Amino acid sequence: MVMDSSKHADCFDGFQGEFKSFATDAIHVGQEPEQWNSMAVVPPISLSTTFKQFGPGNHTGFEYSRSGNPTRNCLEKAVAALDGAKYCLAFASGLAATTTITHLLKAGDGIVCMNDVYGGTNRYFRRIAAENGLDISFADCTQHDVLKAALKANTKLLWIETPTNPTMKVVDIQTCSEIAHEYNKDIVVVVDNTFMSAYFQRPLALGADICMYSATKYMNGHSDVVMGLVSVIREDLHERLRFLQNAIGAVPSPFDCYLCNRGLKTLHLRMRQHFRSALTVAKFLEADERVDRVIFPGLPSHPQYELVKRQCTGCPGMITFYIKGKLENASTFLSNLKLFALAESLGGYESLAEHPAIMTHASVPENERAALGISDTLVRLSVGLEDVEDIVADVDQALRAAHAEKN
Repeated sequence: MVMDSSKHADCFDGFQGEFKSFATDAIHVGQEPEQWNSMAVVPPISLSTTFKQFGPGNHTGFEYSRSGNPTRNCLEKAVAALDGAKYCLAFASGLAATTTITHLLKAGDGIVCMNDVYGGTNRYFRRIAAENGLDISFADCTQHDVLKAALKANTKLLWIETPTNPTMKVVDIQTCSEIAHEYNKDIVVVVDNTFMSAYFQRPLALGADICMYSATKYMNGHSDVVMGLVSVIREDLHERLRFLQNAIGAVPSPFDCYLCNRGLKTLHLRMRQHFRSALTVAKFLEADERVDRVIFPGLPSHPQYELVKRQCTGCPGMITFYIKGKLENASTFLSNLKLFALAESLGGYESLAEHPAIMTHASVPENERAALGISDTLVRLSVGLEDVEDIVADVDQALRAAHAEKN
């Protein structure tokens, strides 16, 4: 359910209204002081690896910290509420979440994956899942006929990432879910919601079966935790994934759960500002003669702009653009940034910039990078929470350095 929000009449105009009681749920769900004897308002960090039992098999719900931990429970309950889910499971990283989800399948089963995805997802499916007997294929899920043609009798999982990393394609979650489920009701549709966060997009409400995150990014938002999250509504998926979470054991530490839980409390505030600042930077870049093309879902020039407004409550701070020139110009731009850090990852309060072809997507085969448009002049920005005037000024001076002949 959504509600109108007139206070977002600027860049949020035309998008869905924010999800009802989002900030309240982020602050309160799973955090009830009554669950602790101390009545602590902030959930304590439970570092114990094991828990005393009243008798054999008679315990308070906790036996061993891999199987369940009070601090992790608080985080999982909060994220489930933000995703409009019944359950959430936390993992040691986004790729640990991906690996665990993939363990729902057996050798011979097929996965259809969006062709433009995070480089680590691409690498895992190609070099690990495929070598362990899974049938992996990639398809442009923005083209529905292409998706229909990619589905096969053995397809058990459809993996969607939207917006895609790094070319910011937007996939119609509802239509793709309907296509997959009409082909075979047992296909599990997974949406990697890392770029949007729970604040801007709810895949489960659009027909997806699983919503997953690299919580390392926006959900934590402070570049100090590596974590994955998986949310579901279906009881059967929850039971299977909860078993795998314990059996595989790729779980986060209680301290990291505490930090991510704390990060959620400001998610709504952070994402609003990320959108406002990123839109300002994107407009600046789009008007700049030193830039060939800007890809930002919040710009009317984005090919799926109308879909974004129907599907999302706003846009994150992720911008991809093509600088004019060659690799030398992109490298000069990146090496001359002062406020932006040249670094992998995204979604923190600090602004980051990177070169996908050399950094995050180097593991993607070169011919596929070319087909996807991940060229030597492609630059990805994660616009942070600094004063937007300073962000724009840094981009401007780095562009001047990259194109000194135009000065």
